[in-house]
Amino acid sequence: MKNLLLQIFTWWNGQTMGTRVFTWRHGKKVGEDEMGNVYYEGPMTSWGKPKRWVVYKGYAEASAIAPGWHGWMHYRTDVPPSQEDYKAREWQKPHKANMTGTPLAYHPKGSLATGGERARVTGDYDAWTPGN
Repeated sequence: MKNLLLQIFTWWNGQTMGTRVFTWRHGKKVGEDEMGNVYYEGPMTSWGKPKRWVVYKGYAEASAIAPGWHGWMHYRTDVPPSQEDYKAREWQKPHKANMTGTPLAYHPKGSLATGGERARVTGDYDAWTPGN
């Protein structure tokens, strides 16, 4: 019952009822990534490419799309990672959730959130101060 209510009243938890019906009627499952997100392809768009979409496992967060699937979703390649032996490049990092707004958010030295004092500027830059 809880899952049904989430699908009716929220868009950020998995998929909405509209997406579920569209996927059921038009979607062809293309694959799934290591995070549990499921990728679909559907009818042609007005610009001649097949519609592509993802149903996220859990919260909808665009940064949670794996690198190989990102290229497929953005039409950089027509071959999805599920149909080839895709290997992430050395510089591609695993997904790390965005912690903004949580206690685990990054706060640099001098940030108001850390209560620290910001270092004075040096060099040829002089910060603006009111009344100058």
